[in-house]
Amino acid sequence: MHAALLMGLVALAGSSPLSHAAEAAIPPAAPSDHAATAADTIRDLGAVVVTGVQPGPGMWKVSRGGHELWVLGVVSPLPDAMTWQSAEVEAVIGRAGQVLQAPMWAVYSDVGIFKGLSLLPAALRARRNPEGAELEDVLSPTLHARWEVQKDKYLGWELGIERWRPMFAAEKLQRKAMERLGLDGAVVDPVIAAAAERAGLQPTVIQVKSTIDEPRELLKAFNQASFDDTACLERTVSQLEHDLPTLAARANAWASGDLKTLRRLPYEDLRWSCVHALLESDIARRLDYDEVPMQIERAWLEAAEKALAEHPVSFASLPMDRVLAPDGYLAKLQSRGYTVEAPPSAVTHN
Repeated sequence: MHAALLMGLVALAGSSPLSHAAEAAIPPAAPSDHAATAADTIRDLGAVVVTGVQPGPGMWKVSRGGHELWVLGVVSPLPDAMTWQSAEVEAVIGRAGQVLQAPMWAVYSDVGIFKGLSLLPAALRARRNPEGAELEDVLSPTLHARWEVQKDKYLGWELGIERWRPMFAAEKLQRKAMERLGLDGAVVDPVIAAAAERAGLQPTVIQVKSTIDEPRELLKAFNQASFDDTACLERTVSQLEHDLPTLAARANAWASGDLKTLRRLPYEDLRWSCVHALLESDIARRLDYDEVPMQIERAWLEAAEKALAEHPVSFASLPMDRVLAPDGYLAKLQSRGYTVEAPPSAVTHN
């Protein structure tokens, strides 16, 4: 799943004949004060991920008036070779009247199949650097040399990618690296989906929508746009050079239910940070992106309060940073008079 507007632009000519959507990650919370110390502590450790049966982090309980919303915080990536001990979550979903999906931003275009297929050449061009430039032309010599080391390690002899824009090249490098490192596990979503199906529930989609009325014109603008996305590739290369132990430690902390460690580990969602330049561009302004983060938060809070009002038991999953952040979604519910109880493993003493 590509979690960025740029992937949405390419998805305009994708497989769905009637409508096309790209999900966007929730903007991450600011790292904690302990982030730098934690990074220094674990940087020299090997990027080894856990295997076997793991308990996961437990759930937060939000309650008022005898009604309960159980919230599972999720991190990504997670280990491939772990088996999540999910009986507690499945039991809650079995009693729930509603299951809330994590909120998302979706970019839609109502185009028919023939018009959609006609956009494919423009979408493919949007992936490439303008005017036929290669990465060697747009990156500094030092960064290009660092990129080639990581490309050779995780992508091999893939020459065509040298013509891609840095942000697209970075996304593929990061995805392939996680696959190779055993950190692309689809651990949580399949369990939640299967439990909801057994309970006869259709998960509630919480979505903020933007509509592209003229997708061909937007793709044309993207093809011709000039913006600096080299920082995206540099962040990705740096992560693979230095921060794999952090990713592994976060994945292991989630798997083992160690929320104290999760609180102090730094986290940068590269899929989000890599579209920062694009989101400040004219293209994003045409989609009224500036209002999206607050709209996403508002939509989730409204859905959560509605579920709490209507059902004795309900369930939701959220990115862990939105659960743990001092100004996160659960903190907002607490400020509105709800009782929020952390799982025992999440209790920390500052």
